Amino acid sequence: MTGSRLEELAANLEDVRARIESAARAVGRDPAEITLVVVTKTWPATDVRLLATLGITDVAENRDQEARPKHEACADLGLRWHFIGQLQRNKARSVASYADVVESVDRAELVPALDHAATALGRRVDVLLQVDLADPPQPGRGGVIPAEVAALAELVLAAESLRLAGVMAVAPLDGAPRLAFDRLVSLAATVRGHGPGPWAISAGMSGDLEEAVASGATHVRVGSAVLGGRALLR
Repeated sequence: MTGSRLEELAANLEDVRARIESAARAVGRDPAEITLVVVTKTWPATDVRLLATLGITDVAENRDQEARPKHEACADLGLRWHFIGQLQRNKARSVASYADVVESVDRAELVPALDHAATALGRRVDVLLQVDLADPPQPGRGGVIPAEVAALAELVLAAESLRLAGVMAVAPLDGAPRLAFDRLVSLAATVRGHGPGPWAISAGMSGDLEEAVASGATHVRVGSAVLGGRALLR
């Protein structure tokens, strides 16, 4: 089973990497500028280990209760773990214990909670500000409205153990993804001046990664196109 699963993942990764390369070349970008983050939610740690053998360096999870044990089972792999789910304050310490990047910071109350947790654990956590690009805003999907991004960025910059590392968004349910991603990239350009260092624009998933790459995304979050349909962990 492991052999056939490895072959399946390898074939899927080849397809996704080809899509990223084609999308990048089409707009004159270097494909090496784009990091593929594989969303491993609902899939077992064995798949994470297989992905690592295939050259994947970044994986993402959206539920703390699933992510924490999976990280523990794969701690020897040296992967970069992204948390992309809506974060609750009472989960901040747990998430800070394993996440290298939290992509879903979208409100002020999360900043001190995550900062205190990271400081207590002696860790430094990269933070992406999740932006709601819908007009009007879409409650329940997460994201700070564009007008409040700068203020949230300042809070992260003032934190002891957090690093402002970029922005993240999910395309609105209605409307063209490309237009939404263009807005995110424009917003990122204005916010980037708030802090030094590497800058990430996390946008695009299995169905719209080409649009995200064309807009200027540096990270694409891909799940089903690599791993297949959702697998429910038992």
